[in-house]
Amino acid sequence: MVKIKICGMRRLEDIEMANNYKPDYIGFVFAESPRKVSYEQARTLSNSLSEEIVPVGVFVNEHMKLIVDLFKDGIIEIAQLHGDEDENYINDLKDKSIEETGKEIPVINAIEIKDTERNNDFNEKLLEWRDSASDYFILDSGKGSGKTFDWSLIDKNSEFFKNSIFLAGGLNSENLSSAIEEFNPFAVDLSSSVETDGFKDEEKIMEIMKIVDNYR
Repeated sequence: MVKIKICGMRRLEDIEMANNYKPDYIGFVFAESPRKVSYEQARTLSNSLSEEIVPVGVFVNEHMKLIVDLFKDGIIEIAQLHGDEDENYINDLKDKSIEETGKEIPVINAIEIKDTERNNDFNEKLLEWRDSASDYFILDSGKGSGKTFDWSLIDKNSEFFKNSIFLAGGLNSENLSSAIEEFNPFAVDLSSSVETDGFKDEEKIMEIMKIVDNYR
């Protein structure tokens, strides 16, 4: 059963669409981006979000105090890390969240797939993460690039895939079914492909949700 995350939510209209179509996760971007939201914007949006949907905070090399504060205030439930955060950072973030809230924050760790990498080299790098403290991984072509990576670079039988994987990068209504069937991911992650002129588009979200429902 595949789950879906729709990222880059920044308006109450976006939250209304999410509440209507029920993706499993939504993302608030706190890194530099046209979709970036402030702490207070995220609080307002999260307060309006259905309890059935998990809010995720997306960060790039962020000071962990902000992440823990957002988690402590219930604005986000998961941290998605897209910067240079290493295993020490992830462990420290989890320890800090326990100190502040009594709960450990789940982490989605982003791995950028570069088409310039050779298959063997890249798959060896993936295996370096197999014993990570991360709860999930997201495979992407870059920070919000909206482009697919070369799926053939990834060894789908790798031990790395014992982890729960979010698949991202250029997924849309035309290639989503193929991506799900090829990777059998834990979840898929979409943002720009469900937008028109930079804003979430209800018809596109509805179309994507219909596709995902075939695999849920």
